[in-house]
Amino acid sequence: MKRVGNNIKVIDTTCRDGMHAVAHQFTPEQIGQLAAGLEKAGVDYMEVSHGDGLGGSSINYGFGAASDKEWLTAARMELKNTKLAAMFLPGIGTMDDLRMAKDCGVEMIRVTVHCTEADITKQHVGLIRQLGMTPFGVLMMTHMVEPEKLLEQALLFQDYGAEVVYMMDSAGYLMPEQVKARVSLLAEKLDIPVGFHAHANLQMQLPNTLAALECGASYTDGTLRGLGAGAGNTPTEVLAAVLLRNGYESGLNLHAAEDAAELLAKMDIFVPPCADAAAITIGYAGVYGSFARHAKNAALKYGVDARDILYACGERKVVGGQEDIIIEEAVKLAKKQSKN
Repeated sequence: MKRVGNNIKVIDTTCRDGMHAVAHQFTPEQIGQLAAGLEKAGVDYMEVSHGDGLGGSSINYGFGAASDKEWLTAARMELKNTKLAAMFLPGIGTMDDLRMAKDCGVEMIRVTVHCTEADITKQHVGLIRQLGMTPFGVLMMTHMVEPEKLLEQALLFQDYGAEVVYMMDSAGYLMPEQVKARVSLLAEKLDIPVGFHAHANLQMQLPNTLAALECGASYTDGTLRGLGAGAGNTPTEVLAAVLLRNGYESGLNLHAAEDAAELLAKMDIFVPPCADAAAITIGYAGVYGSFARHAKNAALKYGVDARDILYACGERKVVGGQEDIIIEEAVKLAKKQSKN
């Protein structure tokens, strides 16, 4: 389905993907402040949850400063035109989490899986529709499969009832031509819109986003100040300016988006994203973006280099949900060092 015209829908995920950068420590009060700013900025959707989706607060993924329910409730109170969204990863979140989200006023759920696992989402997409929310399908780590395989998975989401299919460059690995090959095929063959979510590990977030839009994507993501896993995401306030300069209609108010970014910058919890050594390694090796913090912690604990952990994870093609392998590789590296 080729995009008709230049109208682009924007999902701001500062309060979900951005959670990774602040160890999931946004308070409900801060979520409310950001929601008020994003409402003024005119984003279509605000995504709110633990960084690993509904139900992600745990010893494995990191405990949040509040519950998903508290965060969602705080955002809901400030949103009128902007729709409230949440992320759901099967195996982390539960059906009860989806029901809770509905009770909190969530209007859209992004069901998110590894790029080869759309077949496990049928019951989740079905329940979301049954509850009266809108299901989107999200395929992560899309650099790990060829465009034809990605289309196969996207078609499953479409068949199950997802209303949009997103491809996520979770490692910040893709180059514009690779984005074009994937997005153009999905846009041509699907009967539903296509979205694209970029990461900044190799600083290709804006070129990749524009490549996706040029090839038929009509949804894209941003975060205030680029806050997110790894080196972060496409900055919403910069995206607003770039879309205007390139003739796209998004409904974003540039000055209000800039003001919302200033709100974030004034929060004590704000950690400016950057392409540090670990983030660059993630982009180069094709590793899940949220592994950066876990790898750094393991490196400190075992006295090894976080980059070596991440390279090992890349060689093993480790994906989200396999965070235990980070520790396994750190232990191996520590033993190897002790023998030398």
